[in-house]
Amino acid sequence: MKKKWIAFKNNGIARFICTTIFYTVIFLVLVYLYSYSGVGGGGFIYNGF
Repeated sequence: MKKKWIAFKNNGIARFICTTIFYTVIFLVLVYLYSYSGVGGGGFIYNGF
């Protein structure tokens, strides 16, 4: 089991794919949290002037 894990970690393609999936998930969570917080929902501050 340990040898398989070391071989998997040293495999460049598998590591690239896992890293890409990991950062894509983080990016999607951040986009979801940004849209959920309603930051873009308010009016522009200078519309009244």
